[in-house]
Amino acid sequence: MTSDIAKNISEFKASIPSDVKLLAVSKTKPIALLEDAYAAGQRDFGENKVQELRDKHPLLPQDIRWHMIGHLQSNKVKFIAPFIYMIHAVDSVKLLKEINKRAASADRVIKVLLQVYIAQEEAKFGFDEKELLNLFKDGKLETYANVDFCGLMGMATNTYDEEKVRGEFKRIHELFTTIQKDYPQFTSFSELSIGMSNDYRIAIEEGSTMIRIGSSIFGARN
Repeated sequence: MTSDIAKNISEFKASIPSDVKLLAVSKTKPIALLEDAYAAGQRDFGENKVQELRDKHPLLPQDIRWHMIGHLQSNKVKFIAPFIYMIHAVDSVKLLKEINKRAASADRVIKVLLQVYIAQEEAKFGFDEKELLNLFKDGKLETYANVDFCGLMGMATNTYDEEKVRGEFKRIHELFTTIQKDYPQFTSFSELSIGMSNDYRIAIEEGSTMIRIGSSIFGARN
């Protein structure tokens, strides 16, 4: 299994542009498999449950960059604020305020991605386009001293219709570039986290800077 994971990571990195980051989605995977991925040079890992993230963090090397990629409840931010590298799915002002508060308590600045609702599915979270642009227009984001706004995150509709997926990715990329152009004061705003195992190729073609890959690295989900 070790060689399989190393091979998968090596092949993935060779097949994507050098400026696209590979985020290994390690949710539900045992520590041993994460250690294999780490030994193969992987440093960015994504989890979607706070408890699992808390359990894994102390058992693995401390130079791992942990990404919280799942829906995050405000009352659980305090458990990951001392060590989390980036929170992807920031989908409300309430959550943003809590991240800022807990980051300040931990004497840290936490990197975040604002989640945009681009899919035509009820189950997805995120700001819609108007809400997102209003966040930047009203100037309040600049008051969050302990939050580093690094970009946007989105999930396309779960469908075999590649043109639908491409259209959704294209729209979030347009929003991303609009914000970069209109709000240059956000100097860290450079990441577009779109694309998973089933649609990452389309996402890269549409401007992704970070893809979230689980099963294609670690095998089928448990």
